[in-house]
Amino acid sequence: MALEFKEILETIKMVQMQNLDIRTVTMGISLRDCAHPDINIVCQKIEKKILHYAHNLKETVEAVEKEIGIPIVNKRISVTPISIVADSVEAEDYTPIAQTLDKLAHQVGVDFLGGFSALVQKGFTKGDLRLINSLPQALASTKRVCASVNVASTKAGINMDAVKLMSQVIKETAQLTKDSDGIGCAKLVVFCNVPEDNPFMAGAFHGVTEPEVVINVGVSGPGVVRAVLEKHKNANITEIAELIKQTAFKITRMGEMAGQMVSQRLGIPFGIVDLSLAPTPAPGDSIANILEEIGLERCGTHGTTACLAMLNDAVKKGGSMAASNVGGLSGAFIPVSEDAGMIAAAELGALTLDKLEAMTCVCSVGLDMIAIPGDTPMETIGGIIADEMAIGMINNKTTAVRLIPAPGKKIGDQVEFGGLLGHAPIMSVHPFSSAKFINRGGKIPAPIHALRN
Repeated sequence: MALEFKEILETIKMVQMQNLDIRTVTMGISLRDCAHPDINIVCQKIEKKILHYAHNLKETVEAVEKEIGIPIVNKRISVTPISIVADSVEAEDYTPIAQTLDKLAHQVGVDFLGGFSALVQKGFTKGDLRLINSLPQALASTKRVCASVNVASTKAGINMDAVKLMSQVIKETAQLTKDSDGIGCAKLVVFCNVPEDNPFMAGAFHGVTEPEVVINVGVSGPGVVRAVLEKHKNANITEIAELIKQTAFKITRMGEMAGQMVSQRLGIPFGIVDLSLAPTPAPGDSIANILEEIGLERCGTHGTTACLAMLNDAVKKGGSMAASNVGGLSGAFIPVSEDAGMIAAAELGALTLDKLEAMTCVCSVGLDMIAIPGDTPMETIGGIIADEMAIGMINNKTTAVRLIPAPGKKIGDQVEFGGLLGHAPIMSVHPFSSAKFINRGGKIPAPIHALRN
């Protein structure tokens, strides 16, 4: 559909003054046909396939970006969960596969490559355990590889053995990347109800129900939403919801257009648009600032969860009308280190870990990019993960945890990652132990409302 002159001018203003961008174009590639007992042959097959499909991804996206005049910030790849691809591999350590993926990501010019992943909500295969045990070294020895492990779902319940194992992995990964504030943990997500078509990192992978290859798009635009609300100081909540819905429609429409153009030029099917409002550390490009524009003195105060629920719902309603296929996470992200307003609120003490947990009941993901003291016990991390998984399981929604127990850091310190990963204050955790609970192991059964057949 052609854009009118008024819409073109509006788009230019959004880009120049309100941080409008398309956050990512992500190519999903199936690697299921790359299986082999010899890990070296697996790596060779993966290299051949990724180079076949993605060798001109970067150039194509950049050409579309130049043509439409809207920044496309990231070019990414997601692949079949490596635990599935490598299940027949005889080697115990999958780190060489991660290093091959990292080399390929650099070679084709993508920012991140996701899919060093496993799905263990009902239990472990040999490949799942090998992948999970390989995670610390794999993340420490690569720069662009992202990993995720799904440990819970509404249908399966919570695999508490996997929760305990992932809390150990997070601690070890932080220690191996201590010279960079535990940045390895910023590339690792623990999920409940993970979507198979998510284009956003670090949780992206190419699900087993996905086609051979596909193009998915993640849109953005918190700065645009905030700027619209700034012009309507006296609007009531009903009017604010309508304004957000209208703005989300425009943002999503542009994202779908860009994705379709990339898809056509590469001759690859177009998949989904993820409607998520994804913040950045740039001033004004913040979910927290939107909530404060609605009327909160600081994000995290009483009323925050209600405002976020309204924002998330309005984004979904507006975006779904603008896209032919909606998928991924689709809502509002609340990562602390990647959102300047969230960082400020956390530094003031307005935003706490407990409040963030409450907010995740009504938004897209969960406890995201949160730095905690490096001496936080493994069992406390497990308790945080279990709480977040329970929210996702009971509410039949995606939730996730991306924690960074920064080695050597304590309350009052900062971690600095740079770029889109930003920086964050060290947030406090409860001092009381969860050890007996986490060390029991076993599974939390699925809720009764999972029986829907």
